[in-house]
Amino acid sequence: QVQLVESGGGLVQPGGSLRLSCAASGRRISNDVMAWFRQAPGKEREFVASIFRNSGSTQYSDSVKGRFTITKDNAKNTVYLQINSLQPKYTAVYYCGADDSAIWSAQNRASAYANWGQGTQVTVSS
Repeated sequence: QVQLVESGGGLVQPGGSLRLSCAASGRRISNDVMAWFRQAPGKEREFVASIFRNSGSTQYSDSVKGRFTITKDNAKNTVYLQINSLQPKYTAVYYCGADDSAIWSAQNRASAYANWGQGTQVTVSS
């Protein structure tokens, strides 16, 4: 089992940028599928981005393509989510997920991930 701790959230003005971090401990995540999901108040958890094992291949939801970038640093056992051009509709709790058994076709489903962090709040407001 792997423990995940997200950080980097906060209150940001529209148009600003943030880099979220997800630090893993307990085992190496180099062979994991890693993903970011978000959950706004009153809404279901939704897929944001994922990076597949050691391939470096990424997937993004259509709503964030071109604005969000997911990266993984195996040496630091950490995954990042760079968010640019923040908009109020991005306000949510952002969660990191990890799984060493998830398959390519399922990486955008929350049910594919056995390990989750506690989340980090991102609030976009002027």
